[in-house]
Amino acid sequence: MIPYDILNRKTFLIDADPLQSKAYEVLLKAHETVIGSLKPGNKLSAVYQAAVSVVEKDAPDLISYLTKSAGTGIGIEFRESSMNINAKSEQIVKEGMVFNVSIGFQNLQRESSKTKSKHFSLLLADTVIINKDKTEVVTSMSSKALKDVAYSFNEDEEEEKPSAKANVNGAEPLMSKTTLRSDNHEISKEEHRRQHQAELARQKNEETARRLAGGGNETGANRSSTRTSADLMAYKNINDLPPPREMMIQIDQKNEAVLLPINGSMVPFHVAFIRTVSSQQDTNRNCYIRIIFNVPGTPFSPHDPNLMKFPGSIYLKEASFRSKEPKHISEVVQSIKSLRRQVVARESERAERATLVSQEKLQLANNRYKPIRLSDLWIRPPFGGRGRKIPGTLEAHVNGFRYSTTRQDERVDILFGNIKHAFFQPAENEMITVLHFHLHNHIMVGNKKTKDVQFYVEVMDMVQNVGGGKRSAYDPDELEEEQRERDRKNKINVEFQSFVNRVNDLWGQAQFSGLDLEFDQPLRELGFPGVPHKSSVFIVPTSACLVELIETPFLVVTLSEIEIVNLERVGLGQKNFDMTIVFKDFKRDVLRIDSIPSTSLDGIKEWLDTTDIKYYESRLNLNWRQILKTITDDPQSFIEGGGWEFLNLEATDSDSENSEESDKGYEPSDVEPESDSEEEASDSESLVESEDDEEEEEDDDGDSEEEKGKTWEELEREASNADREKGNESDSEEERKRRKAKTFGKSRASVSSSMRKRAKLR
Repeated sequence: MIPYDILNRKTFLIDADPLQSKAYEVLLKAHETVIGSLKPGNKLSAVYQAAVSVVEKDAPDLISYLTKSAGTGIGIEFRESSMNINAKSEQIVKEGMVFNVSIGFQNLQRESSKTKSKHFSLLLADTVIINKDKTEVVTSMSSKALKDVAYSFNEDEEEEKPSAKANVNGAEPLMSKTTLRSDNHEISKEEHRRQHQAELARQKNEETARRLAGGGNETGANRSSTRTSADLMAYKNINDLPPPREMMIQIDQKNEAVLLPINGSMVPFHVAFIRTVSSQQDTNRNCYIRIIFNVPGTPFSPHDPNLMKFPGSIYLKEASFRSKEPKHISEVVQSIKSLRRQVVARESERAERATLVSQEKLQLANNRYKPIRLSDLWIRPPFGGRGRKIPGTLEAHVNGFRYSTTRQDERVDILFGNIKHAFFQPAENEMITVLHFHLHNHIMVGNKKTKDVQFYVEVMDMVQNVGGGKRSAYDPDELEEEQRERDRKNKINVEFQSFVNRVNDLWGQAQFSGLDLEFDQPLRELGFPGVPHKSSVFIVPTSACLVELIETPFLVVTLSEIEIVNLERVGLGQKNFDMTIVFKDFKRDVLRIDSIPSTSLDGIKEWLDTTDIKYYESRLNLNWRQILKTITDDPQSFIEGGGWEFLNLEATDSDSENSEESDKGYEPSDVEPESDSEEEASDSESLVESEDDEEEEEDDDGDSEEEKGKTWEELEREASNADREKGNESDSEEERKRRKAKTFGKSRASVSSSMRKRAKLR
């Protein structure tokens, strides 16, 4: 096989004028003609002549600028001189040849006042393989269409021309270029997003209507039947009972039974039928043990259909026993609780395992195929049990991963077919580097049932200064320690990245093409803080998900499963808002992310619009459980009512709100509002600090307007008249002090009397 290099060149157009755009379109057409003419049996001169014909037909004035060659062959040399695609080459195109098709325009001139950008050139190149049926373009993944390579950053010329023309004709004076450009840019950006959201609303309503008309999304969990408590049996035969030693409570650990002395006989009960057990002691030093059983009809009892098989039966609800030995009673209670705890944990784990989807077996790599390995990893959720936790090794085998430690019972298999999303998050602002797998079906990690399995390494050791003193930033030991931490973090990130690259190459093989697996990396620049569960975390989007992989419980939301997003508590002056994610499966609870800073609002809107997710805004939190129940109960009314447009408050309330705001905005200062409206405003706008401040400033302005026009002499005269009426001027200085002390004494007496009354009430 002839070796060849893949070559791909593109020309990007930045603020292109009409001449440059036209020249690029003609060049692209000529380039595609050359590729289409490279067929077995054609001469290379005919191939070049085909490109010349295209330029002569579409832009004859550019023919003199066309390159004299349209590319070369690629073989042992990068450019085979005998295989030039030009007007003189008589070589014949044969099957299996490889060409670098490279064609362009040189030294074109544009009508520009700037000497630096007056001359320009265009060039396009692709690597093609000549096959029997058609020509294969190896670099076809890179688009060369004009809309994909043309960018516009400078809008000065487009805005200056109409403004200058209007100024010449005697219209309004020329506006500032910077202001005009920024305003138009912001308006066009917001308008574009609004138009796109309107189109998404139409598509989303049609999609939801089709899904509801087809019977909805019945993706609820199909719970398999599990073993009930009636299937638990302590003894199958009366002969299996242990011989009675004494008429006292006995615990049979082997058969998981509790034998109680009732009417002179030892009656066995399986420990799963015992709900609670407790002990207490009276004043006569008598100890009592109280046992309450699970019976049908009692509140908080587990739903067991087998208990309802005998509706006419009499059930033992409670049993109490007395003893004069508190030590024996304590041992019995602890033994029953411990045995019951073990049985409940075992049965719950067995019930969870019964709901797991059966998977294929992991095929281990043989001697010829060395597994891809990453060592010294920790796992979350961790394995159960006590004792020192041990790090393990993650290996990529034929059809899945295996994580194992030195202990035989600590082993987890993750099959490639069960992986829904895979994430790699290197440590930047965090303390750990993470590999995270979000699965289609649950698996068991130890005794925990989970869909999220994570492997991580701590990139930084937890160090505590025992002395407690502050260390200087220029301390050599401190600098050396920081350098060691950086080196360790970089080393771990590189090891993880190497593992991820090798696994991506493995997933790129033909047998895994249907799984569409690839490690995704979070986009930190699009992240925002929020509270999805109980604590505030940093939530980061990826190309296909919205994730939070550091704090537990983890958050992984697949974007393709989202129906709509509603941004709640969005209002002027609010410091935070909430984001509610509604899923396409209406039987699934919505996800609420609370307390997102308002500074992240525009970024979240832009991200949602870019990922084609329809979002709405509301000023209050909505009762989504009731809304979804109403939609599923009567989908026809939901469809006929416009679908999700009931959330579009701007379309319904914009006119009324604008009129109310315009009336309130120009309310005269001397007109006092009604008390009811003031109370309502204070209740509804208690969180809006900026509006409260504005109201206080308006009140201050109103007072100043009422007092406007009075001189200092008039104000002093009014003050002296007020003092004269109170008798302050006739009093001497001593009388004022004596009256002040008397008033102070009365106030203290009233305070002390009120405190005495409060003490009596207590």
